[in-house]
Amino acid sequence: MGEFEAVADAVTGGVVGRAVEPKAGEGDTHRLESNCLNCGAPLAGPFCHECGQHAHVHRTLSAFFHDFLHGVLHFEGKIWRTLPLLVWRPGELTRRYIDGQRASFVSPIALFLFCVFLTFAVMGLTGNMFGSETSAEARKDMAADLQKDRTRIAELEKQRAEAVKSGASTEGIDDQLNDLRSEATALEAFKDQKGAGAVALDWSGMPGWLGSGVERARKNPELLFYKLKTNAYKFGWALIPISVPFVWLLFPFSRRSKLYDHTVFVTYSLCFMMLLLVAGTLIGLVSSTVASLAWFVPPIHMYRQIRGTYDTSRWGAIWRSFALTIFAFIAIGLFASLLVALGAFD
Repeated sequence: MGEFEAVADAVTGGVVGRAVEPKAGEGDTHRLESNCLNCGAPLAGPFCHECGQHAHVHRTLSAFFHDFLHGVLHFEGKIWRTLPLLVWRPGELTRRYIDGQRASFVSPIALFLFCVFLTFAVMGLTGNMFGSETSAEARKDMAADLQKDRTRIAELEKQRAEAVKSGASTEGIDDQLNDLRSEATALEAFKDQKGAGAVALDWSGMPGWLGSGVERARKNPELLFYKLKTNAYKFGWALIPISVPFVWLLFPFSRRSKLYDHTVFVTYSLCFMMLLLVAGTLIGLVSSTVASLAWFVPPIHMYRQIRGTYDTSRWGAIWRSFALTIFAFIAIGLFASLLVALGAFD
C-alpha cells in the first residue's frame, strides 16, 4: 500500500500546487459562451466580469480528466517554461519573477508544494527497496504506539458523535481524526515491513530539553525514522523561514534586495534541491556512483542563482556561494532538530 500512497502524494502535490497557482496571462482556446452560465451576464472575455466564473464550462468526462491531468502535470504549461530556467539559469528565473513576470512562470510556493509532495512520494516508493527488517523490539514499540493511536481515535470518535448530536462543529475533531488515522495506517504497515534499519543514535551531547525527549527513541530508531519522515512531510515549509535569515546575512545592507526577494530566492532554490534529490534517488537505483556526483551540483547552482538574482560580481557570487553552502548545512541541522523534537514528543 505504501507505493500507492506515495503516488497519491505526488498527485496530491500537483493538485495542491495548482490550487494556489491560478491561470494568469493564458488564454482559453475553447469556444466561449455569449453569456455567463453562472449569473447570466454578457461575456466580453474568457471570464465573467460580474462573478469571475470561466466563460467555458466542460461537460464531458474526458474533458474532466484532461483538466485534472493538466492541472497535476502541466500547471497550464508554465511548468515547462519554469523548469529549464530553474535548472540552468535560476538567477534569471528568480529575478524575472521578482521583477513582476508572474504569468510566464509557476510561482515559487506552488512549485514548492508540488516538489515537497513529489520528493516524499519518491522517497516512499524507493524506500521500500532498501533497509533491513524491522526488529522485534521496534515492532513491539510500534504496536504500543499503534494501540495509543487507536485508543485516541476511539475517544475522538465518541467526542465527534456527541458534537454532531448537539449540533456543534466537528471540524477540529475531524482534522485530528484524519491525522491519527493516517499515522495508524502507516504504523500498521511499517511495523511489519522494512524500516529504517539499524541506526546508531547518540544524544548524550544534545541539550537537556531535546536529549531527554529523544532518549526514548534511541532504542527504537525505526519508529523515530517514521516520525521524522512524517514530520518532514508536514513541516517542510519551515525550511523557508529558517533559510531566509541566512540569505539576508549575505546582503545585510542592500537597499535593492528586500526580504521578499530573499524569500523567492530561497523557495526556488529549495525547489531545485528537492528535484535534485529526486533525480539523485532515481539515478541511485541504477548507479550509486553517478548519483554521488549530485553532491557537486548545489554549490554551482547557488553560484548561478546568486549572480543572476542579485547581479553580483563573479568573486561576490563565489564567496557568497561558499557561505551559503555552510548556511545550508546549518539550516538543515536546525530543521532536523525541529523534526527530531516533534518526532520525539509526538
